[in-house]
Amino acid sequence: MSSFRFARSALRARPSFLGAPVQRRGYAEAVADKIKLSLTLPHQTIYRSTGVTQVNLPAASGEMGVLANHVPSIEQLNPGLVEIIEESGATKQYFLSGGFAVVQPDSQLSINAVEGFPLEDFSADAIRAQITEAQKIASGSGSEQDIAEAKIELEVLESLQAHVK
Repeated sequence: MSSFRFARSALRARPSFLGAPVQRRGYAEAVADKIKLSLTLPHQTIYRSTGVTQVNLPAASGEMGVLANHVPSIEQLNPGLVEIIEESGATKQYFLSGGFAVVQPDSQLSINAVEGFPLEDFSADAIRAQITEAQKIASGSGSEQDIAEAKIELEVLESLQAHVK
């Protein structure tokens, strides 16, 4: 018998006084609970609710969906779209320049960002014009600092352009 199978057999045969059985949770298991969400900028809270079903985040490790009772974690956020699915089924979308999301054990999710705006506040034409201007600077027509800032601006604008119709 392999050691893994032996360990599983021993776990099943252990006396009940050793503690409660190991609880398992499947991948992305849907639960009836709701998420308590706070989306905060340094100068204001732009969204707060206790009735959120799911939040989709642009995490640095990849796109991530958060449901109630999610595993506690801290995630760095890339520039991108945060999608909030409310209990009623309505969807709110905010574009963040980056930040952090903290998932706590009691179904609390705190999203902290330097800048964030509702997606409907953006114009596709204005984004294209800003991308053209940033590309000129990034291609070498400025100081080293200006070029670095333009490259960061391009990353954010290109991510935003992908979400604005």
